[in-house]
Amino acid sequence: MKASATHSTHSALLPLTLTAVGVVYGDIGTSPLYTIRECFFGSHPIPPTYENVLGILSLILYALIIVVSIKYIVVVMRADNQGEGGILALTALLPERARRGKATLVLLGIFGAALLYGDGMITPAITVLGAIEGLNVATPLFEPYILPLSVAIIVGIFVIQQFGTHKVGRLFGPVMVVWFVAIAVLGFSGIAREPAVLGALNPIHAFNYFRTNGWHGFPVLGAVVLAVTGGEALYADMGHFGKRPIRLAWFALVLPALMINYFGQGALLLSHPMGVTQPFFVLAPSWALIPLVIISTLAAIIASQALISGAFSLTRQAIQLGYAPRLDIQHTSSHEMGQVYVPQVNWGLAVSTILIVIGFRTSGALAAAYGIAVTMTMVITAMLLHVIMTERWKWPLPAALCVTAIFLTVDGAFLGANLLKVVQGGWLPIAVGVMGFTIMTTWKTGRRLMAERMTARSTPLEDFMHAIVTTPPLRVSGTSVFMTAQPGGTPPALAHNLRYNKVLHQYVVVLTVSTAHVPHVPEDEQVEVVSLGHDVFNVRVQYGFMQNPNVPDALVQARRKGLVMDVEDVTFFLGRETIIVTERHGMAIWREKLFVRMARNAVRATAFFRLPPERVVELGVQVEI
Repeated sequence: MKASATHSTHSALLPLTLTAVGVVYGDIGTSPLYTIRECFFGSHPIPPTYENVLGILSLILYALIIVVSIKYIVVVMRADNQGEGGILALTALLPERARRGKATLVLLGIFGAALLYGDGMITPAITVLGAIEGLNVATPLFEPYILPLSVAIIVGIFVIQQFGTHKVGRLFGPVMVVWFVAIAVLGFSGIAREPAVLGALNPIHAFNYFRTNGWHGFPVLGAVVLAVTGGEALYADMGHFGKRPIRLAWFALVLPALMINYFGQGALLLSHPMGVTQPFFVLAPSWALIPLVIISTLAAIIASQALISGAFSLTRQAIQLGYAPRLDIQHTSSHEMGQVYVPQVNWGLAVSTILIVIGFRTSGALAAAYGIAVTMTMVITAMLLHVIMTERWKWPLPAALCVTAIFLTVDGAFLGANLLKVVQGGWLPIAVGVMGFTIMTTWKTGRRLMAERMTARSTPLEDFMHAIVTTPPLRVSGTSVFMTAQPGGTPPALAHNLRYNKVLHQYVVVLTVSTAHVPHVPEDEQVEVVSLGHDVFNVRVQYGFMQNPNVPDALVQARRKGLVMDVEDVTFFLGRETIIVTERHGMAIWREKLFVRMARNAVRATAFFRLPPERVVELGVQVEI
């Protein structure tokens, strides 16, 4: 049996690894398109001398080893929340005492999540532009068509989202394998001409670079960090593939191919130090240039797809954890629950990405905007990880401090270099992050204030039960389900129904749906049923933040746990809140108005909780915040 299980595990590892190559490594895999170019010909260029070329290559090599291989692959991926990853999952993993005592960490986690939306806008723009610009190497005649062609491809990327990518996704792995093999072959050709470039394996060249250039060489770190963009995707996609396939793909294929190509571009610069402004494409022989542009474009589309899908997944997590209003979440695969499509997010990203392409026009101009979101997220991840090390893993404090200090030193240096590019475009992801952070915190705070106001004015369930015992109302046939966010109070819809209609159904269910700080709650633990007597039941349903609520299914589970109801005659009563902006203590007026606007545009509870519309009754209630 053990041999059979082992064989099954190994047989599944290869296809999972192949798929992981396509989905996880698209972003970091397309970094060679622009990283070396930005180091020597970007916004803070340095002359491509022998010492500088070897110094930059050494910095790139050890950035990949420290940031991706050690930090993300080895350490961060240990912090799995029931197998799920990503910065919101990491934030949810903070112990309750840390979450209460260190609210700043939670706010940092939310800001890091918001920054990823900026990444989702910039990644399609810079990767597609970077690929299409290769046509300029073939002939300058393509110059007028670079921008419109890039916009057309980006429009196509966002249009196909609504059809789902599970079928096309099967091609991602093979295409990216071809990509990594191709860039490795190109790199080998360059190294063969200038084998002296291999001297960059010695880290002393990285130290010599700073000794020679001093602070004047510091800004180039803002371009070096482009080599590690996509590190967060390794962690975010962990739940889809598991740790082993992601680690195997990185060490067996992705890391070697990237380094060979970077060294090949460096070798090209050693032989043509001042004449190469597109080192990636100049590596290719003339006959291979157009095929290389085509496969580069395909790789760019795949890199974009990974970030867009990540934005959809992040949005679903934010909704479930109470940081975003209910949106229309559509499942694009009957087999994979993780594959979702959120129309509002998709078209918001599409419009933003197109405006970014038109506004910045070249991948070089966009490079200044790209790194800052990534480096901020990396710093936040390191800070959250320190709490996980000490609170959950029980690492000795000196060991945790040592590891955190190394990570923060590297990440902080990259962030500092990128902050120098704020005026040149770095303001964009910061603005997107601040906007997303404001929306998330406003929604979370607004919902908390609403819950407090409604709890303060609601009647405790015990008092309601006492009232119907002492003065029994008329009971009519059927089952009424009253949904509420306050499990200890009487739902306003229930109180109003009894006050004005003077009747109760034969069976009454007070239903509360909440979200746990874990990705998945097992089905047998999702539902809790408490009988309050007189055919009144309190049902509490809890889902994980990667699960979608389904109230009818939850009631079926509740029946197996003792709920008595008339399944042929069920009516759902919902409270429809009218939010009134006031100057009461809580939020600033402008945030209250923002909250009201978001609430008005949220998806109706009927659709979100999958209730049959013909059986839903909504009763209005006014709430002041």
